[in-house]
This record gives sequence, structure tokens and C-alpha cells, in this order.
Amino acid sequence: MVAMVELQINEPTNVPEWLFVMFAVCTTVLVAVHIFALMISTYLLPNIDAVSKMETPGGPTRALRDSPHERMRGFIELAWAFSTVLGLFLFLVEIAILCWVKFWDYSFAAATAATVIVIPVLIVFVAFAIHFYHSLVVQKCETSVQDIEQLETMKRELDTATVKVNMF
Repeated sequence: MVAMVELQINEPTNVPEWLFVMFAVCTTVLVAVHIFALMISTYLLPNIDAVSKMETPGGPTRALRDSPHERMRGFIELAWAFSTVLGLFLFLVEIAILCWVKFWDYSFAAATAATVIVIPVLIVFVAFAIHFYHSLVVQKCETSVQDIEQLETMKRELDTATVKVNMF
């Protein structure tokens, strides 16, 4: 938002209109993404705080299970993805576009240098994000498999106990 407000363009300029449009769209989407993530965080925190102070008949595990953060897990993950992944990606793109808008009339080399620096950073960022997300998915799958194995063990134990009870 500051980049859009503080950007000073000399008149007349040779910067093409499509570059201004790209800059405006990128800045607007960047701000919207962060405001959306902030909104979700702002509305969620009081709910989590309230649940953490609740005393329920089922104990703390029931309070956590009934907590809105479990029901809103998708929104939390969406806010995280928007703020970290998409927000940081757009911020890096914004820097490159801003350099082109600012230096178009003065130095093609400066704009190119900024782009040459940002592109490898974007590639590393995307690679890290993919690796990190893949690690999270693998961990989630392993946890689910362990949970299923525990449920199967519990079922076997209950079946065994039921058979023993029925024998007596």
C-alpha cells in the first residue's frame, strides 16, 4: 500500500500503461491477501482465548474438541497460506514490478538487475514452499496412518474383551 501511495512518477513518462496496471493489480491483491489473513486471525484469537478458559464437563479435551479453531481449521490454513505463501510471493513480484516502473525512464540496467536478483529468489522461495508443504502432507499422512492403527488395535482389544466376557 505504501509503495502505491508513495510512488512518484515524473511527467511525462515512457512507462507503458500495462506496467502500471500490473503494478496496481499486484499491489491491490497483495494488500487484500494480507487483510484477509489478518481478519481471520483477528476473529479467531478471541474464540481460542475463550475456549482455553472454559470449564466443560468433558474436561479440557472436550473444550479443545469443541473449540472453533477445529471447526475453522480450513480458514486458518487458508489464512496461513495466503499470508505466508501467496503474500510473500506477491511481495517479491511487487519489488520487481516497482523497479521497472521506477527505473523505466532512467536505467534499464537497474530494472534488469532487480529482476535478475528477484527471479532466483522466487525460484528458491517456491521450491522451499513446495518442500515445506510436502513435508506437512507427509507428516499428516503418517499421523493418520498411526491413528488408524491405534483404532484397529483398540478394536481388536475390545473384540477380545467382548469374547472373554461372553465366555463367562
